[in-house]
Amino acid sequence: MIIARTLEKLRHAVTPRRDVGLVPTMGALHAGHLALVAAARAAGTPVVASIFVNPTQFLPGEDFVSYPRDEAGDLAMLEAAGCDIVWLPDVATMYPEGDATRVHVAGPSARWEGASRPGHFEGVATVVTKLFAQVRPARAYFGEKDWQQVQVVRRLATDLALGVEIVPVPTVREADGLALSSRNRYLTAEDRARAAALPATLQDVEARLARGEPVAASLATGAAALRAAGLSPDYLAVVAAETLEPLDEIEEPARLLCAARLGKVRLLDNLKV
Repeated sequence: MIIARTLEKLRHAVTPRRDVGLVPTMGALHAGHLALVAAARAAGTPVVASIFVNPTQFLPGEDFVSYPRDEAGDLAMLEAAGCDIVWLPDVATMYPEGDATRVHVAGPSARWEGASRPGHFEGVATVVTKLFAQVRPARAYFGEKDWQQVQVVRRLATDLALGVEIVPVPTVREADGLALSSRNRYLTAEDRARAAALPATLQDVEARLARGEPVAASLATGAAALRAAGLSPDYLAVVAAETLEPLDEIEEPARLLCAARLGKVRLLDNLKV
């Protein structure tokens, strides 16, 4: 496995290879990230994983400084998973002196996480654009747990004709249904037990919708269940799968989105409906 920390070494490693797959990460890897690597490997082409904790997607007061970092553990996991190249840029490489460019994607970024965390998706779109320019992948792999992010990146790649296929990979979950996330390690033992209420509630709401119950009533029941379990929902919504616009009736491919706070941790999850 090649480890590149400079653009020169990255280009030397990537240039002889064609049709590479990119797995962008912020490190603190878990089985969900390894599922992305496995999906990329299944394409039969070289796999590049990036590890970069991107400062521009964190809001003031968020956990950029304390975000979990474990470079040695991450590298060991990636090597065991069959990754070919790991790109480990520093902040100065990604945002050189005089950096003055940001990428804003309207449309699918406007609501939900975009409203709750203003500027977050601008940071995501900017760093993803930079990674695509540096690695020049044919495909890039993103987890469906961050469904809105997947749609923002798809819109970005389409609008700018970047020539990158965005490949969503199904969410990997714990035995009790909780979606894997690097931030789950922040949960106390008590909150970790409560966290299972989030996927359970989404499954219940999805079942209600499948039975034909009204969207508004199903969402109200779900929000009440989350609060009863000790979670504080930021939003719980049924949205158009691609545009993320809210739906009052399900007449097109749709997604059930939720963000909820539990102690100091903010949990995200979604289901297809």
